[in-house]
Amino acid sequence: MAQSFLEKVNTLISANLHGMVDRALESNSVKVMDEYIRQAERNLDSLEDSAATVGGTVRTLKRKYEEFAAAAEKLDRDIDTLLVKGKNELAAAAQADLNTKQQLAQEYYEQWQQQEEQYRRMMDMKLRLEAKLTAIKQEREQVKALLELAEAKRITTRTIKSLDDLAGVGDEDVSRVVDSIRARLDREDARLEMATGRLSDQIDEVVGYNEIEAQLEERRKRLNLE
Repeated sequence: MAQSFLEKVNTLISANLHGMVDRALESNSVKVMDEYIRQAERNLDSLEDSAATVGGTVRTLKRKYEEFAAAAEKLDRDIDTLLVKGKNELAAAAQADLNTKQQLAQEYYEQWQQQEEQYRRMMDMKLRLEAKLTAIKQEREQVKALLELAEAKRITTRTIKSLDDLAGVGDEDVSRVVDSIRARLDREDARLEMATGRLSDQIDEVVGYNEIEAQLEERRKRLNLE
């Protein structure tokens, strides 16, 4: 996964929705919001494909680690048996094989953990980008309606007999709609922060639980409780 791609996704996630709405209102066009939506959807598709690939790699690495770890564990027992039976040459050969398998198991384990972390990070980014995309799509419709309202008011005011009469027409209505949009954006930002926080807590909880289970499993093996 190219780092530049993940950085681009992070940029989309951290985009300032308030600034986007302001630019759309200033330019009397939702083009800036449409461009964000196109980029977000395109990168979301790529992120999903990449996450699926990394997820598959995680499973493969885990399986390879487990295979080599199991083979090493069996060899470790076999070496003891060979030594007890006085087959020292076979025991030496088995020990060399054990060293190789333990090294390979460790390498697969490290790669598995690295890819697992990358996979969790990508899934976190996917959830956050989806939330941002949903929020901007909703606000785009509101901004579009606001711009149409403003245009209708401008057309209406052209029929008024003097420029003095034009001052302030519709300002309160427009301000109310803008305030409403910004209030919704604040709520969406708050929801996104809470969702991200909950996701981080869940990840930490799962990782911590897995570490404890791994430690207990190691003890069970040592105590022959399996």
